[in-house]
Amino acid sequence: MFRGVTLALLMMTLFCGQALAAEKYTVASDCTWPPMEMLNAQKQPEGYSTDYIRAVAKAAGFEVDVRNIAWDGIFGGVATGKYDIVASSTTITPERQKQFDFSDPYYEVVQAVVLPAGTNIKSLADLKGKKVGGQIGTTGIFVMRKADVGADLKEYDDVGLAIQDMVGGRLDAVICDSPVAMYYVNKKADYAGKLNLSFKTDDKEYYGFTVRKGRQDLVDKLNKGIKQVKESGLEAKLIEKWMGTGK
Repeated sequence: MFRGVTLALLMMTLFCGQALAAEKYTVASDCTWPPMEMLNAQKQPEGYSTDYIRAVAKAAGFEVDVRNIAWDGIFGGVATGKYDIVASSTTITPERQKQFDFSDPYYEVVQAVVLPAGTNIKSLADLKGKKVGGQIGTTGIFVMRKADVGADLKEYDDVGLAIQDMVGGRLDAVICDSPVAMYYVNKKADYAGKLNLSFKTDDKEYYGFTVRKGRQDLVDKLNKGIKQVKESGLEAKLIEKWMGTGK
């Protein structure tokens, strides 16, 4: 009888342990987009999205393992179940919603134009004839092409290289997502006092956490955590930590 009870207790412990382990989700993040997703000195993921998903997990009662995964494999991985969540500044679009489920938005984004300190523009039209840099395949490039203001558009593999060229006098302006602009203007020590976030577009986008289609259970958990992070004031603290309190 004792052995039977002992075995039963061991089995219960095992199954409970498995149930608890199932509450730990693998998060894929392409850590090349500061300050949203990047690697620290120890090559571990950090940034606004990383802090946010960890805060959401804590608030909703689950755990996350955040991994640095290249962008070109990130959505295929979540579609096949290799990863549970994508936390990588993913804009919620109707096209993506046909293939994946999304959490509620965790960040509102507009496009921002960064100029050298002491210079300003009032609209994209003021960039006519100017050399404007942006990262290949990003919304900023699409916005400039659509605006068709007569700017000389230069595309870069990394927005940081565009900022570097502008500071070096090889560009007149850089266009990028607003949190990225805020990071370089307010937080990047190398560029302190050298940059001005001069203009933001009106059109808004929203970042959401991405999961495999049909995972409403996980969407519900994410939304529960997002709601608590917003209401607790932690979201505002994370914005200040990663983007600063400037424009």
